[in-house]
Amino acid sequence: MQPFLDTLMDSQILVMVAVLVIMAAWESLNPFFSYFRGDIRNRGKHALRNLTIGAANALLVAGIFIGLWLAAAVWADEQRIGLLHFLQDYAVIPIWAHAIGAILFLDIWTYAWHRMNHEIPFFWRFHKVHHSDNKMDVTTASRFHLGEILFSSVLRLPLIVLFGVYFWELVLYEILMFAVVQFHHANIGLSEKADRILRWVIVTPNMHRVHHSRWQPETDSNYSSLFSVWDRIARTFRINERPETIQLGLDNMDEDEHQSVKGMFKTPMKKDQVLK
Repeated sequence: MQPFLDTLMDSQILVMVAVLVIMAAWESLNPFFSYFRGDIRNRGKHALRNLTIGAANALLVAGIFIGLWLAAAVWADEQRIGLLHFLQDYAVIPIWAHAIGAILFLDIWTYAWHRMNHEIPFFWRFHKVHHSDNKMDVTTASRFHLGEILFSSVLRLPLIVLFGVYFWELVLYEILMFAVVQFHHANIGLSEKADRILRWVIVTPNMHRVHHSRWQPETDSNYSSLFSVWDRIARTFRINERPETIQLGLDNMDEDEHQSVKGMFKTPMKKDQVLK
C-alpha cells in the first residue's frame, strides 16, 4: 500500500500542474470571456496574484495538516473506528466499495462546507476572497483565503475518523476534486451540448459560472465541487441559459485594494464590507 500511496502523492502535484497548463492553453486558444484577449500583461498579473495565494495555502497544508490527516486516518484504521471501517468489518464490503464510499462522503462534506461558507456570515468574510475575482479563470481555483483553508483543514480531521477514511482515499479524492475544480473555473469555450452532458456527472464551467455571478440568487446556488448531483438533491442547482451575460465577481470589490495579494489577505478584517 505504501508504494501506491507514494505514487498517488507524487501524482497529485503532477495532475494539478498538468491540468493548470492544459486549461491555460485552452483559455488562450478558445476563451469564453474575452477579458484577457491580447492582454498578456494583465493576465499574467492576475495569475501571479491567485497562484501566490494558492502557494501560501499549499505550504500551510503541507507543513501542518497532511501529517495530522495521516495520523487521524491511521488511528481510525488501527482502532477500526468510522462508518466505512464498520461496514468493511461487519458487512464485508470490498476495498473498492470502501474507496467509492470515502469519495462520496468527502464530496458531500465539501458541498456542505461550501454552503456553510455562503450561509454563515463569519465564514463568508473569508470565502468572498474567492468570489471577488471578476476575471475568473483556471487560477481562480487556487484563490482561497488562508483562513478558509485553515478552518476547512481543521474540520476535516474529525470527518476522517467519523467516516473511517484511509489516507490514500483522501489523496485520491483531492486529485479528482481539484482537477474538476480547475476545469470548472477555467475560462474555456466549451459547447453547451458538451457542458450539458458533463454536468449530469461533474460540475462544469457553465454550471459554476452561475455560482460566481454577482447576482446573489445565482451566487447562492451550485455549491458542488466534484459531483453535481448534490445540488440536484438539495435543490440548489441553477443554470443560466445565457452564461455569456453573467457578471462575475462581487459588487464593491473590483478595485485593486481587493484584488492585490495584500488586499485579499486583509479582506476578512475589513468591517466596512457587507457580509451578505
